[in-house]
Amino acid sequence: MDLGIAGRRAIVCAASKGLGRACAFALAREGVHVTLTARNADALEATAEEIRKATGVTVTTAAGDISTEEGRAAALAACPEPDILINNAGGPPPGDFHDWDREDWIRALDANMLTPIFLIKATVDGMMSRGFGRIVNITSAAVKAPIPILGLSNGARTGLTGFVAGLSRQTVKHNVTVNNLLPGPFETDRLRKTMEGGAKAGGRSIDEEMELRRKSNPSGRFGDPEEFGAACAFLCAASSGFMTGQNILLDGGAFPGTM
Repeated sequence: MDLGIAGRRAIVCAASKGLGRACAFALAREGVHVTLTARNADALEATAEEIRKATGVTVTTAAGDISTEEGRAAALAACPEPDILINNAGGPPPGDFHDWDREDWIRALDANMLTPIFLIKATVDGMMSRGFGRIVNITSAAVKAPIPILGLSNGARTGLTGFVAGLSRQTVKHNVTVNNLLPGPFETDRLRKTMEGGAKAGGRSIDEEMELRRKSNPSGRFGDPEEFGAACAFLCAASSGFMTGQNILLDGGAFPGTM
């Protein structure tokens, strides 16, 4: 299936590994020229080189912390007029809300709510003036089914979801869509990190905890990041202009609700 986006330009945040990397690869395979951001410059360049060799598209990098003004400025300098924006940032640590102070909350909001909003603000007007734009925010399945130990993430990502619900109805008439992808358990470093608490509490190893969680998912497995990347690329397709303001859950059927 040709998604009709070859030659477009994209910024993909937190793209050196995990779900961001998968999204960057999926877009590049469709002929999209990608600008990748991440904090670890070495890992970022390694991923960029892999994408160049595999796809032949132009890949630029902007090493830095996307949750800072400097990091966002570097990404926008590398790709000042993106057609596609993939917002992504590592989630805040798990824990008990009694232990979080104001600075913990501000860090979570900066990374998982305010940074996507500021990047949208910097790019959406240009997209509308050019008559094409696709914005995808990588949030979390916890937006639909909050996870108690991930309260910082629950709060910040839900705030972004509320903002997008209003904005996406204003941009779509200009062929600019804004949607959210909500990952459940995908096989990433982040998943292993969030398993540590459960493993410790249950007296199990991380690998044992991971296997337990695999079996508890209706699919009997964790998601493959490539599956997530494919869903992201579909939302960015030229033919996806009638889908906006949606929260699309990829969790192997774990969410038990009807809607």
